[in-house]
Amino acid sequence: MKFSIESLYTWYRNVLRNPKYRWWVILGTLVYLVSPFDILPDFVPVVGQIDDVFLLTLLVSEVSGLVIEGWKARKGEVGTEVPNTTEGSTSTASTIDVDAVSVK
Repeated sequence: MKFSIESLYTWYRNVLRNPKYRWWVILGTLVYLVSPFDILPDFVPVVGQIDDVFLLTLLVSEVSGLVIEGWKARKGEVGTEVPNTTEGSTSTASTIDVDAVSVK
């Protein structure tokens, strides 16, 4: 198994999206951020803060995405329906995905 930043990001994101482990991951991330023991120690001037900034950015972006998804689910906006802009019409428009193929 090869180690890469992308595989680490995918693992972190999948664990964070799992409701069973979500709060443990958030708590563990926050403890890691305030802990003096890091992968890159914080007393090194610039390099020490790189892992903290990266992890904090990842945590904030993923948690905000989860909050937005939850907010949309509560408001009922999860479906693919597009709001009808014409008055008096009872049909609803929906999004259609189309695979485009190049023809020469």
